[in-house]
Amino acid sequence: RRSDLRIAKFLLLGLVAFAVASALAVYLYGRFATQARGPASTTLPVEMAATPLDRVFAQPEAERPMESGLRLVSDDIDAFAIRAHAARAAGRSLDLQYYYWRDDLTGGLLGREVLAAADRGVRVRILLDDINARGGDDVYLAYDSHPNIEVRLFNPALSRDNTLARGADMVLRAVTVTRRMHNKAWIADQRLAVVGGRNIGDAYFGASDTANFRDLDLAMVGHAVTQSGEIFDRFWNSPVVLPIRSLSDPGQKALSRLRARLEDLAASPEAELYLKRLKGAEEAARLLATERPFHRTEGVEVISDPPEKVLDVGQQTWLNESIDPVIASVTKNLEITSPYFIPGEEGGNLLHRLVERGARVTVLTNSLAATDVAAVHGAYAHYRESLLSSGIGLFELKAESRPGRISLFGSSNASLHTKAFTVDDHTGFIGSFNFDPRSIALNTEMGVLFRDAGLTAEVRQEFATHTGPTHAYRLTLDDGTLTWLAEPNEEPQYNEPGASYWRRLVATFTGFLPIESQL
Repeated sequence: RRSDLRIAKFLLLGLVAFAVASALAVYLYGRFATQARGPASTTLPVEMAATPLDRVFAQPEAERPMESGLRLVSDDIDAFAIRAHAARAAGRSLDLQYYYWRDDLTGGLLGREVLAAADRGVRVRILLDDINARGGDDVYLAYDSHPNIEVRLFNPALSRDNTLARGADMVLRAVTVTRRMHNKAWIADQRLAVVGGRNIGDAYFGASDTANFRDLDLAMVGHAVTQSGEIFDRFWNSPVVLPIRSLSDPGQKALSRLRARLEDLAASPEAELYLKRLKGAEEAARLLATERPFHRTEGVEVISDPPEKVLDVGQQTWLNESIDPVIASVTKNLEITSPYFIPGEEGGNLLHRLVERGARVTVLTNSLAATDVAAVHGAYAHYRESLLSSGIGLFELKAESRPGRISLFGSSNASLHTKAFTVDDHTGFIGSFNFDPRSIALNTEMGVLFRDAGLTAEVRQEFATHTGPTHAYRLTLDDGTLTWLAEPNEEPQYNEPGASYWRRLVATFTGFLPIESQL
């Protein structure tokens, strides 16, 4: 008994000490953040003809001020080109917000376009989540050292280089440190915005030699760009965002070294595949306006969680509260694409009620072989039988690519990254929001709700393509046994097709852990 009491006392003292250290860490972090915050700034006002983008978009938008134009961006090379062309055509501002920005081939080429814009006098604001920034400070600081570029980090760790100190910070601020900014937006001159699921890096633009993501963006003009800029400003000026220069100092000649490296990168044979698509500023602006028609509609809302979500406040404006009523309004067809799909009991019940009401509900997600996060698959796997029993259609993307959007550099593997849904034949959503607990409760997310039959049809066609037998398995219950069906001439499979033993082990093990709320 005495030994038990002694152990209990030690545990209690340990918990008290941890609570005190955690409270102190949060307090000191808050004090530093208050002093280190950068000056507030907002989007620059548009003009009628000051920049190439003004000259092609100003007049149409002035004639229809509450209308938005939306264009689906599905092709990987097009997704790269539209961002690069927006940077080339910008003459006033670039506001760029991403979960991460890789220092790889396409990340470097887009960074080179951003530097060129800043050299022309364009004001550049880059906002990145900090969780993936570790090890990249030298690059971000080099960009930040340009007089026309400022880089800020969302919810950053104060320790930048010391792994032990960074780990201690994560443990002591565990309540807030797992809350990340998952938004993605590329806004040029407040005339054109690209919002969707893509981060900046080779896997999003068909350049990876290991695996490439299937993803969707929306290019937007008109009122939707104004909404996107307002969201960016709210994050940029948030107390949970700090200038990177307040956390680290750039090395001497960092910018010149970065320029030299990016010029070498642009001269590589691999870069030519991307750069040969690009045009000069005026022609780039015309291409952005005319290459493919925009769907014109007033039924557009750009929605986002508030940055204060990191502090566990502001629930009344959380993004899923905008999404849920739209999903619940379905009468005929609901098609959901989510790479990480963990519906939870409440979400599963909602989908079941929709089926009972007569709607056809279909979900596309990753197979275990295709997913880049096996732990998420382990949590999702618990729901498959109950979803199928409820009449919900389930499809899982195959890891092996087929003719279509594949890597330019040899990868035969694909992974789903699209976050989208359509309701009946008229309404849809594309953004960064996954149907999982992390997107609902922890990350800030962003996306576009739209009501337009033509655009909805395009998104539904993407869904039909990727749920076809060439690209995905259709899941069924064969006498109660979970079964994967592929192409007609292929035999049914019964155990996570294409997944290695190690992946199956990881997914099974994590599926038993009480961590679903963090996935």
